[in-house]
Amino acid sequence: MRGVKRLKKLYRRFTKESQIIAHKYPYRVQCNICGWKGRCLFSDSWHPYTICPRCRSQVRHRLLFAAITTLPNLGVKDLIQGKRILHFAPEPIISQLLVDKASTYVSADLCRDYVDIRLDMCNMSSVADSSFDLVIACDVLEHVPDDSSALREIHRVLTTHGWAILTVPQMDNRATKFEDHTVTTPEGRKKAFGQEDHLRIYGDDFGLFLENHHFTVTTVNKSDFDSKMVKKYVLFPPILSNHPLATNHRKVYFGQKGRL
Repeated sequence: MRGVKRLKKLYRRFTKESQIIAHKYPYRVQCNICGWKGRCLFSDSWHPYTICPRCRSQVRHRLLFAAITTLPNLGVKDLIQGKRILHFAPEPIISQLLVDKASTYVSADLCRDYVDIRLDMCNMSSVADSSFDLVIACDVLEHVPDDSSALREIHRVLTTHGWAILTVPQMDNRATKFEDHTVTTPEGRKKAFGQEDHLRIYGDDFGLFLENHHFTVTTVNKSDFDSKMVKKYVLFPPILSNHPLATNHRKVYFGQKGRL
């Protein structure tokens, strides 16, 4: 039995290493977060060639990193250096870029144990007003029961002129957000919203949704970078997904707190 388990482990390792080698040469793309270079990225079940083999970054992560490293007024010095940061559902690849630069870095999640604090984004009563300069929540709002309450709470805990960096899955060619509270089963939610624990899927009106919650919005997508950079760092899927709920056209939303 031990021999069989060992052989299976070796086979999985060999398969993984073979996949990495197969994707590696010649160098055509690069992850702008971890620096991995290769012929193409890995695929997931929806989007071909969009996952970094080393750090597992996706298009939204690389777009975010491209924005804070190259775009004026949205850079590390403006939003991160010396700032107090609250990061929901923290991705390790993003966290490690923030911890050393922030004056205070707090990771948060409602369910996970590896974060600094357990926190309900819809009710952050334990967090005082104006406690943070930056709140980050990448692909989190689709999970929370009340996304309007979550945005009001984010606005409250931000300092004057503080920022929120947000991403959400936005279905291609969908104008408005879709949610249906009668859909309660994992199977039903996967069919309706794309994942078993999603409670909604967003449309092109997400920027307006943020503005209605008193944020001044800057939207970043592939059009903010030259075509060579987009191709090199895979800031847009090289092959569009044909999944009916595909989110090919990823955006990162930078919302600056405005007055109520």
